Amino acid sequence: MRTRRLALGTLIAMVIAATTVTAQIWVGGYGGRTPPRFPTATSFGGGFNFCRVMFTSDHREKQGWATDYPGADINFSVRIAELTKIQVKMADDGEGGSDPDAVVVRLTDDALFQCPFIFMEDAGTLRFNRNEVQRLQDYLLKGGFLLVSDYHGTWAREQFEEEMARVLPPARFPILNLTPPNDHAIWSTMFPVKQLPQMASIATWRRTGGDVIERWNENGAPPAAYGIADQDGRLMVVMVHNTDLPDPWEREGEDRGYFYQFSPDAYAVGIDILLYAMSH
Repeated sequence: MRTRRLALGTLIAMVIAATTVTAQIWVGGYGGRTPPRFPTATSFGGGFNFCRVMFTSDHREKQGWATDYPGADINFSVRIAELTKIQVKMADDGEGGSDPDAVVVRLTDDALFQCPFIFMEDAGTLRFNRNEVQRLQDYLLKGGFLLVSDYHGTWAREQFEEEMARVLPPARFPILNLTPPNDHAIWSTMFPVKQLPQMASIATWRRTGGDVIERWNENGAPPAAYGIADQDGRLMVVMVHNTDLPDPWEREGEDRGYFYQFSPDAYAVGIDILLYAMSH
């Protein structure tokens, strides 16, 4: 694990040093304070768009749908462009440069169906209305893919799975355990993932002197990955529980120690999932 982490960290550092980067890595950690960038008429059709789902939370844990937004979305998109052959859609940043055109979509927006890959964070707080349930079901059964991460503990897992059961009834679409070590192809798409890294937000890591478990994980359970497949076996949903994948994307530029401990593994897991989703 340490060898792979250092190798990927070195690879990212080499890319930074060797490439003239037009899209800058987000540094700041002001997630939740930036207005959502909704799709425009020019958003789609020019490459990959990171699509984050806006949803309603019925209680507060982190910052709901906007947790780690927009830094995680921007930085993950930049690294995807650098480390894979995916062409990322760029947009004018208003300052003479460009940023990845990472967008926010509501489940009721027509733009949802322009996104082959959507992302939810802090989803253990969400509640769907009836229209959202139907729209998400339509999206997933028509070929869409949902990644869920940064929800922690038994209560968050139970709430999210309760809502997903309204979308994809478990009698037809049972939840699969994908936790590595697992020979599912998703964990070898680009980087070999032999175990899921347990990662905390940079705030928790700093406050506790290096803890990797968020406080909502009431029993300190290890990270786990779950999936939901359609009746042909295509994964429609992947849920990465009890680990904070997006914070090492968002906060990679703020602390060298945090970067090397968490960011390479967070990118490895995220890139594998994205590449699998886009190719299956």
